[in-house]
Amino acid sequence: MTLAQSGSAPVSGYLAIDIGGTKLAAGVVSANGELVFRDQVPTPVSGVWEALVPLVRRASVAAPWPLVACGVGVGGPMTPGGETVSTLLIPEWRGFPLRERLVALTHLPTFIANDAQALLLGEVWCGALRGERDAIAMVVSTGVGGGVLSDGRLVRGRLGNAGHIGHVVVVEDGRPCACGSHGCLEAHASGTAIRAITGRDPREASRDIRRHTGRLVGRALATVGALFDLRRAVVGGSVALGFGDDFFVGCREELDERCGLDFIVGFDVGPVGLGDGAPLIGAGAVARDATSV
Repeated sequence: MTLAQSGSAPVSGYLAIDIGGTKLAAGVVSANGELVFRDQVPTPVSGVWEALVPLVRRASVAAPWPLVACGVGVGGPMTPGGETVSTLLIPEWRGFPLRERLVALTHLPTFIANDAQALLLGEVWCGALRGERDAIAMVVSTGVGGGVLSDGRLVRGRLGNAGHIGHVVVVEDGRPCACGSHGCLEAHASGTAIRAITGRDPREASRDIRRHTGRLVGRALATVGALFDLRRAVVGGSVALGFGDDFFVGCREELDERCGLDFIVGFDVGPVGLGDGAPLIGAGAVARDATSV
């Protein structure tokens, strides 16, 4: 699908790839932050790399100008630079050499980040977090992830896995999580968890479930806000955006109840500014951030 361009004409851009547990997406992002092409397919149960290859090739040939680099957002954990990826949402990928495979496929410098870190970079570049120096961006979808901006810099962590808010415990002695713990946010608020808990597609969730999911996310945000001295968050992903106002009302209610320290009182949370294009624009931002002089 081609999206209309606006503003001054760019002369280069980035190949953008978003790898999730529900869908695989590839696109082209201009140097101005416009998503000018995108395509996607459902994530298969097996053969994920084989499904990704033709998608990436279609995006590569659709670029209307030279591509500078390839940026990727993918769920972790991973080793530094995404040399190997072991995303919990793709069981067949354990120590998968993603960067090496993509370099061989695209012949482009390739840069990989946690999908929520990518989302954060995109929102800071041209979304709802422009001008912010301290904030968190979250993905609440098949899984739950986060990326933290502190003093204007992405917090990457020792191996590049910083921001995994999905593994903050929000329910004491709660449901088992794929990480090995119990009661994690991802085990209660992700699309996978909601389907398991309710026995229904998350898109059919009741208002109470939507509100409760938001409250659990607010509970985790209050903890991370106190830890990193934050008062601003944006949230994307199919669950958060699909649940809409009910989700965000619940999230704000929980934050209002839990953010009593002076430096996090008034914690603000809202949807991502880039809508459903946020994951791919974020992936483009990963490439832009890595190649900026």
